[in-house]
Amino acid sequence: MTRARKLLVVDDDRLILATTSAGLRSAGYDVVEARSVDDALAVLDQFDPDLALLDIRMGKVGGFDLARRLRSGGQTPFMFVSAYGDDATVNEATQLGAVGFLVKPIDIAQLVPGIEAALARAADLARLRSTGRQLEQALDQDRGVSIAIGILMERHRLTRDEAFARLRDTARAQRRKMSDMAQTVVGAADSLAASAFVRTDA
Repeated sequence: MTRARKLLVVDDDRLILATTSAGLRSAGYDVVEARSVDDALAVLDQFDPDLALLDIRMGKVGGFDLARRLRSGGQTPFMFVSAYGDDATVNEATQLGAVGFLVKPIDIAQLVPGIEAALARAADLARLRSTGRQLEQALDQDRGVSIAIGILMERHRLTRDEAFARLRDTARAQRRKMSDMAQTVVGAADSLAASAFVRTDA
């Protein structure tokens, strides 16, 4: 059975909040309501939504302020549902990282496709971030292995292929990853360099 998508709906208008939330529940979503930024932040301590739907103008602290909080947390994707659809407002929403923007008044039949598109966009961005982190980790590991190979080449007068083979074979013998073995080699070289520096300085 597919899990119901969890939505946080934030709007300071009681009627809009109630009717929107009721319609989304009827459409199969798990909905939690908040009437202010403070209420929304309190909800987020207990509720991990798949998407937050934010009004923009909600008193002194509005949807843009909440969006900045959500962006700094980096976990909850958000879209705006606002009566203000001018270019400046939409541009600011885009710069804040919104995955969608819909203009009120809007009925549930129009809102649901917008939510689904925003959820799909959020999933795509999450995959890209994950791929980026994996690539960064792989590059870091490659750099560490390259440095370790260079150290072995210099210390033992080996060719690059010979140094790579020694690092690989030692890692296999110790049942360790090459990247971990490379860190050991680099760490040992750093310790030796530090010791030599201390002796020279003394």
